[in-house]
Amino acid sequence: MRTFTIYLLAFATGITSLFAQKRNITEKDLFDFVWTGDPQISPDGTRVAFVRVTVNEKKEGYNTSIWSVPVAGGEEPHQLTKGDHDTAPRWSPDGKFLLFLRATEKDGKPEPPQLSILPMAGGDSFVFTDLPKGASNPLWAPDGKTIAFTSETNTEDLAKQEKKKRKEEELKKANEISPSSRPAGKSANKATPMPTSASDAVAKTKEAEAEHESDIRVITRAVYREDNEGYGDPKHPQHIWIVTAPRNTDEKAQPRQVTFGRFDEGNVVWSNDAARIYFTSLRVDEPYYELSRTELYSVPASGGAPTKLNSIDMEMNNLSLSPDGKQIAFIASTTQPINSYTQPDLWIVDLTPNAKPRNLTAAFDFDVGDGPFGDNAAPRAGGRNIPIWTPDGRSLFEIYGKEGKAVLASFDVGSGAETDLTHGNQAVLRFCAPADRSKIVYTVSTPTRINDLFVLDRSGGEGRQLTHVNDALFSKLNLAEPEEIHYKTFDGKTIQAWLQKPPDFNPTKKYPLILNIHGGPHAAYGYIFEHEFQWMAAKGYAVLYPNPRGSTTYGQDFGNVIQYHYPGDDYRDLMAGVDDVIRRGYIDDKRLGVTGGSGGGLLTNWVVGQTNRFAAAVSQRDIASWQAWWYSSDLTLFQPNWFKAPPFDDEQEFKARSPLTYIKNVKTPMMFILGEADYRTPPGAGGEEMFRALKFCKIPTVMVRFPNESHELSRSGQPWHRVERLQHIVGWFDHWLMGVPKPEYEVAPHEEVPIKRAMMSGN
Repeated sequence: MRTFTIYLLAFATGITSLFAQKRNITEKDLFDFVWTGDPQISPDGTRVAFVRVTVNEKKEGYNTSIWSVPVAGGEEPHQLTKGDHDTAPRWSPDGKFLLFLRATEKDGKPEPPQLSILPMAGGDSFVFTDLPKGASNPLWAPDGKTIAFTSETNTEDLAKQEKKKRKEEELKKANEISPSSRPAGKSANKATPMPTSASDAVAKTKEAEAEHESDIRVITRAVYREDNEGYGDPKHPQHIWIVTAPRNTDEKAQPRQVTFGRFDEGNVVWSNDAARIYFTSLRVDEPYYELSRTELYSVPASGGAPTKLNSIDMEMNNLSLSPDGKQIAFIASTTQPINSYTQPDLWIVDLTPNAKPRNLTAAFDFDVGDGPFGDNAAPRAGGRNIPIWTPDGRSLFEIYGKEGKAVLASFDVGSGAETDLTHGNQAVLRFCAPADRSKIVYTVSTPTRINDLFVLDRSGGEGRQLTHVNDALFSKLNLAEPEEIHYKTFDGKTIQAWLQKPPDFNPTKKYPLILNIHGGPHAAYGYIFEHEFQWMAAKGYAVLYPNPRGSTTYGQDFGNVIQYHYPGDDYRDLMAGVDDVIRRGYIDDKRLGVTGGSGGGLLTNWVVGQTNRFAAAVSQRDIASWQAWWYSSDLTLFQPNWFKAPPFDDEQEFKARSPLTYIKNVKTPMMFILGEADYRTPPGAGGEEMFRALKFCKIPTVMVRFPNESHELSRSGQPWHRVERLQHIVGWFDHWLMGVPKPEYEVAPHEEVPIKRAMMSGN
């Protein structure tokens, strides 16, 4: 009887669990997301170290730490480092040490990251550099004895640091007065005042003046600040340093600067014998006056003058040395002809003077090294994909973007022939491989998975999942896959799009629709996690997100067709998508909303100036006037890629393509989401202008400004700000499409503006 009772209880529990209702996702679930980034597999292929990212306790930032998981599976990931801001894990060639970057805080202010090492045999990690401007991009030498890295530290910084240390030491000694020599009644932390002469006062004044650092900026370059990075400092170019790798805390490491001068260096690669370092630079003060170009250099690790090997008429990225040490693979886009968009290719160049690069993927009409983007890449995790050579040098592993997916592939070095290694509706974000290349570890994102680690054996088969970092949370959420749709636009082109439907969707009901437009404009939506779309759907909206002409992952011609015509026909592609979905019968055409960020913000502004069919719009990090943007963005349009001439030589073209020109046509209630530290689309060239003009025209409008946020607000902004952004976007649509009272959006909050009955139909 007891056994039977237990069986009944177990059966009842199972039934209850089976029919337990999952809840809809909310905007605040972002606080509990876990992101994995920058995976690095051990040389023997047994373990993967990765950066685990979570929202911090105050929800004002992100914590990053290094975790590990066995490739064989069977174990949960475990934490390797205890810092709050640990990134860039890098295995030593023998696998006995894990190098990483650790950033700390001092007096509540962030300190620059420094090099740290964790002995894998046991023991605590330790920091072994103390450079004033910190360290970045660490890279082990092949022999495991030395580490190369980059830093913006200069000799003046080191001198100031040494002077500060001496002063602190002197102050410490001055306060260490022994009790026997201290006068009676005197406190140990109070020194007896000494008379000050006039000459002493003058000396102190001069010393204070010498130590004063002016906070003004004298700008001489057109590109003087970068979004999410801040103002540039020509006095602190990024140079290459090396340091002997310490094995314990008793070994004192003394970093040594290898390159000098006033130009930045990057893309550091060791030679196979660890005798030389290859790197890229461009010895040009103002490169925006000419087409993109990269100079490839070599410098002895022991020190000496760099040797220029090549000047290549492209921007080289993600350099990778061949197994025989004679070639470098890299990702780059050609500069001729001058396009609005040129898809990136996989290239190889010999390490001989002035060798001509060879394009492996010239006949491959997809974006190598790129793919769709979403709002949940791992913030602060860092890392990048570098083409991986097979040991025999015959193939290279890399990702590419195709029709809203990111695929891991193998490219034949001789013929350029491509072979897919991963399959399915997903986006591969990062990848790595052990020394023997017997397997590949990679992170995957899908519309219902933020990202997880997978491993693929080169011998064949499907990828095997190693982590389930968000399963505990996502198992409680009612998430749905979007529906992929295709439709014909005005000129016969086929447009790919996705429709995120509300949970428990009923085709007999009428739903409000939000058209969500991606930025770029040369970017792509696709099979990747989008918290924003899932939450909008959970709030009762159907969300349409298309890839109109100009989008990537569809080939060179489709991407570049909007050159000198943006915005324009891409708007018509978007409207064709809205029409296609309305014809399906479950959309209320009186409750249409439109939103988008960056280039999508520009197109949102454009849409409402061309049609009044939308009942509400939210324009994010937008452009209103091309002319104002030309003069203020951190990007320069000095080359004729988007416009044929500057605004003072072609004023009418800039006006014709600026949404602000059509402001009198706008009748749609508009909200503007702006980052106050956005240098990519400065508020003064976008939302601020639109907001003021609409106020003059007495059109309902609201401007929501986010302090200290850059153009990356939606992807890596402060967590609370990311949540509040979502709340305001959906709040605006709730007000105008659902009839929800929102007094905070009214000039007089105590007065409720009546919602038009037409907008309420079908609710």
